[in-house]
Order: sequence, then structure tokens, then C-alpha cells
Amino acid sequence: MTIVGGTGALGFGLALRLGSQGVSVTIGSRDTERARESAARAAERVPDGTFAGLANEEAVSQAPVVLLCVPFRNQSENLTNLKQSLQSGQLLVDATAPLAAAVSGKATRVLGVPQGSAAQQAAEMAPEGVRVVSALHTVSASALADLDASLDEDVLICGDRRDDKREAAELIGRIPGLRCVDCGRLEMARIAESLTALMISLNVRYKTHAGVRITGLPDDLWPAAR
Repeated sequence: MTIVGGTGALGFGLALRLGSQGVSVTIGSRDTERARESAARAAERVPDGTFAGLANEEAVSQAPVVLLCVPFRNQSENLTNLKQSLQSGQLLVDATAPLAAAVSGKATRVLGVPQGSAAQQAAEMAPEGVRVVSALHTVSASALADLDASLDEDVLICGDRRDDKREAAELIGRIPGLRCVDCGRLEMARIAESLTALMISLNVRYKTHAGVRITGLPDDLWPAAR
């Protein structure tokens, strides 16, 4: 599994959490040395984990699942640079949030995206056959990176194919305390992405690392297909 943007706060937190659960993690970066340094830091934090650091193009070409954890201002550039590396059949989990901070504005304001959402932009830019889902917009990077912190929250997943969402849920759900919820088609990502701004506002106001919990759901959120 590869995390593009694994040197950033969200990507690195996910690398630590997934690595601690036995997932082999490759941290991707435009700068190979930064990727290697982040992999070494992760290995120090999680001695039993398996981490590697590679340039994005090489990291992506080896992975069945790619997590895209970059700021909105870098999403388009990264996807353009990875057009020759992403392969049909790969699962691309987009965690991009189109916040105004990308254009020197406030992180609590959401930018309009012509395609409807950052995830839909990713789906438009990704090579044919790459399966795109949206997830991880309400999970605190700080909470992920604090391995002593207990998580107890939901991850909202949007995508056009249930099997793709299930695959993403099986990976993300390996992190204790994260429950994955199917929130519908990829077009619903515009709502999930906007919740990032809301969570930032709440966390600043209450000086915490809050998450989202959906009540009233059935016990089995991912029933086997009949």
C-alpha cells in the first residue's frame, strides 16, 4: 500500500497506524530523500512495522492501493505527474479537501470545484480503469499520529462501486477505532469534503481532535453481496 503525501501530517499518521497493524507501507513523495526520511521516522515509531520511502512514481507503480493525502493545491499536479504510473485496476483513495487555505485563504472555507468535488476531479484525471473512492476527511491527523490516543469515530466513504468502497473500508478499518460507513456515490464526496472545514473549526474552538460518529446504523455495515 502506498501513501502519496506520506510525508505530510495526515499521510504520516495513516502510515504509523496502518504500519502498526501489519500493513506494509510505502511512503511516496516528490522528493525521494524526504520519503526515505519519513519512512525511517515511521520505523522508529513503529519498530515492528514495514516501511519504505520512494519517489511517487515508483511508489505508485508497485501498489494495488494508493492513498492520496496531499493538499488541494497539489492534487492536480500529483495526478498529472502520476498518469504514467497509475495502472488500471488500482484503487485510489482520495483524501483531498478543497479548502481555501490552498489559495492563502481560511482553512474553514471550502473552495468550489468544477467537477463537484476533489474526488470527482481525481476520477476525471486518473487513467482509465483506476478506481477512485473518497475517504478520511474527518479524521484528525494529530490523533492518528499519537499512537497512544484511542480512536472512536467513523470514516465516511463515497464511491460509485460498492466493491471499491468495501476494499477501502477493509484497509482503513484495520486501524482500531475507525468504523467505515458507506455514504453513497462519489458525488456525495462534495459533502464529506466540506466537513473537513467544519472539523477544523470545531477543533480550534474546543482545542481538541474531534471526529464524526453516525448513530442509528445497523451492526453490519458491509453485508456480503447476495
